[in-house]
Amino acid sequence: MPAAPAAGPGPVRPPVDEPGATPAPAGEWAIETQGLTKAYRGGRRAVDGLDLAVPRGSVFGFLGPNGCGKTTTIRMLLGLIEPTAGRARVLGQSMPAAGRRVLPRVGALIEGPALYGFLSGRDNLRRFDAADPAADPRTREARVRRALERVGLAAAAGKKARAYSLGMKQRLGLAAALLRPRELLVLDEPTNGLDPQGMREIRALVRELAADGTTVFLSSHLLDEIEQICTHAAVMARGRLLTQGPVAGLSATVLGPRGHARLTVTTPDTADAARVLKECGVTAVEITDDRVTGELPPPDAPMDGTEAGAPREVAELNAALVHAGVRVRGFGAARASLEDVFVSLTGEGFDVAG
Repeated sequence: MPAAPAAGPGPVRPPVDEPGATPAPAGEWAIETQGLTKAYRGGRRAVDGLDLAVPRGSVFGFLGPNGCGKTTTIRMLLGLIEPTAGRARVLGQSMPAAGRRVLPRVGALIEGPALYGFLSGRDNLRRFDAADPAADPRTREARVRRALERVGLAAAAGKKARAYSLGMKQRLGLAAALLRPRELLVLDEPTNGLDPQGMREIRALVRELAADGTTVFLSSHLLDEIEQICTHAAVMARGRLLTQGPVAGLSATVLGPRGHARLTVTTPDTADAARVLKECGVTAVEITDDRVTGELPPPDAPMDGTEAGAPREVAELNAALVHAGVRVRGFGAARASLEDVFVSLTGEGFDVAG
């Protein structure tokens, strides 16, 4: 299998089987596309030549402004619409041809849940579970109860769905996706309509699912949401993929030196602090009054000039300063945000629809 895709304007093209080929065994990609395209009447391309590679076990943020093609991409991945060109594989098998084999292993919440308003939340889940040919009816009630509890709807399970708020409906749709264990969970704007507490709970649930080995593919236009919970991300605008890779390295990869974490130490011992930081591999060290600043390489990059055993973590840098007798009055590091990455790639504010 290929190496993990590097972030940047030219992402690695993952291999995709030819039509009719024998399905490949499960590899390192949960989702992979090659040249995936969807064009509508008049030649407008909602998705244009998408090369995407989502590692198994990751929480992958699919990032872009509303209208940029995220939902269209997801609908193609799940076989809900046919691509105009290109190919896609989900859980190692070609889509949509392998949909009957793949979709039972996938949970999805796309563009909000389709609910029966006259049924209670509990009865909606019972109906969804009954439609699953692989679901054992003898354990249905236990599955429904667990799903309601996981999304915080146990107390409102008996209420009619038409009386649910937008956030409650979103939770119920997520519960439907979680009725059975899934290898892949696809969530399209999962925190839409949720209050801050609800958003926090959904983020905690996503982390829990990832810890259990589920790959989570999360589409969102909320940069803060992606930064908080995702291990990997892709940035999309106007139907095109701009970059993809580990979240921790995107800013440094796209922005270069401007994307490295900037370390600031406040101390009366500026000369000693500068010396220690340089010995620990911090670059571009400068002294201004009682502050010493410098740049940290990205987390996955070697620190040029460091000796074996030199500190690599920010907390260890602080400890090294204290160990050297430097009086540290203030210490902090800030890395360029995903918003900085997006603006650098597109020249736009993030709330602009593509």
